[in-house]
Amino acid sequence: MENEMEVLYTAISWMERIGIQLICSIATIIIAKILLRVIKKVLTKVEQKYEKFTPLMLGFLIKLIQVLIWILAILVVLGFWGINLTPVIAGLGVTGVVLGFALQESISSIFSGMMLAINQPFGIGDYVDIGSTSGTVKAMDIMSVTLRTPDNKKITMSNKIVWSQVIVNYSDLDKRRLDMTAGVAYGTNLDSAKSVIKSVLDSYPEVLKDPEPVIEVSNLADSEVTFIVRPWVSPSDYWNVNWRFQKDIYNAFEKAGIEIPYNKLDVNVTTQA
Repeated sequence: MENEMEVLYTAISWMERIGIQLICSIATIIIAKILLRVIKKVLTKVEQKYEKFTPLMLGFLIKLIQVLIWILAILVVLGFWGINLTPVIAGLGVTGVVLGFALQESISSIFSGMMLAINQPFGIGDYVDIGSTSGTVKAMDIMSVTLRTPDNKKITMSNKIVWSQVIVNYSDLDKRRLDMTAGVAYGTNLDSAKSVIKSVLDSYPEVLKDPEPVIEVSNLADSEVTFIVRPWVSPSDYWNVNWRFQKDIYNAFEKAGIEIPYNKLDVNVTTQA
């Protein structure tokens, strides 16, 4: 009878201990979630209040804080279950070098992400060139940057690669210059051709008045006189104006009786062949 009671007390004591450990573990997870939610709200308010604190920096900090808090929560939970962390912590000095070599790419990406967040070469929604890759910035975390290309491809690049490349941001400024050309045949009245080009640009409300568009003869080619056409537009209007101009200048030249040249030599050679 005494043995049975002893076993019962032992079982009850064990269940109590397990119950306390479970309650403490669950409480730790709940506290971690609440803490993350509070930190996210605070950082979001800071981002809204200060212009220099960009959405890109906000996303990076939230991801980094999430990783750190969950690592801390896991260590606390392991402590509740009686797992001795002293050997683990002591072993970090020995394994740190090995992990450093094994994770050097990941560590480099994290630090590169910090540099990107601090220097802010681009923001979410900006259209950029990163090396030879172009696209709109959709997301950034502690490891990578995600771009969406104009043909709707998703490209993910590590922060280390992004930071090591030349970054061209087309959306950072309030205006962007178009570099277009228009060719006319030799013998064309160049003043009239320039007037036609100007009238096409003047018909576009997207073209900015300041700076004034540049329309000048830039090249005397083999079969044409080439005008350089450089209007300024908002970044969001860049491609729309570029594509419309190609069609509109053709129709305007044709209406004004101005010949658009083509390589007649190649046509003659093809016909003779």
